[in-house]
Amino acid sequence: MVQDYLIYSTAWASFGLVHSLLAREKAKAVLKPAFGAFYRAAYNVLAGLHLVLVYIIGFMLFDGLVDFNRPEWLAVSQGLLYGLGWIVMLWALREYDLGKLAGIKQIREHFQGIMAHDEEPLHFNGFHRWMRHPLYTAGFMILWGRVSNDFDLMTAICGSLYLIIGSHFEERHLIRLYGDHYATYKSRVPAFIPWKGQVDLKEPKL
Repeated sequence: MVQDYLIYSTAWASFGLVHSLLAREKAKAVLKPAFGAFYRAAYNVLAGLHLVLVYIIGFMLFDGLVDFNRPEWLAVSQGLLYGLGWIVMLWALREYDLGKLAGIKQIREHFQGIMAHDEEPLHFNGFHRWMRHPLYTAGFMILWGRVSNDFDLMTAICGSLYLIIGSHFEERHLIRLYGDHYATYKSRVPAFIPWKGQVDLKEPKL
């Protein structure tokens, strides 16, 4: 069983490493000229396929597991957390340009002769007034809300570590991109738990 945990953790580590490396400026400088407007979409497809592979490995390793014997109050609480996580996720996504996030907008504008920017602008509205990473917060809620066996538990642990480490690298990039404006936002707004209250800041433009 320990070997299964190590293999699954390694699979998650490979996903985090590849995903992070491809998001770095050096990787973009090398790959983007080759992919052009298709870079963001290709990046998302590769990340999605890699994550599916990680889950398949997990399903194979932990096949036939028996669910934990959870008290009813815990199962109900997790169900509420899971459902609320999806509500937060879907609501927070409304604040993004989903076409640009997916890479579809860049491809469409490429064929219209328009040079599209890959970077998503900073968001200080909606949930972003309370926490810097509402999508990651929703991810935590979904991951831990569905824990009912060893596979779910390992997925929640590895997924949470990926989100925490990934947010660190993402914020380093945002500080390089937006400078003091993002540094000020970071100092005033919590990362995942909205314990400071609402903050109003003007959104900068690229």
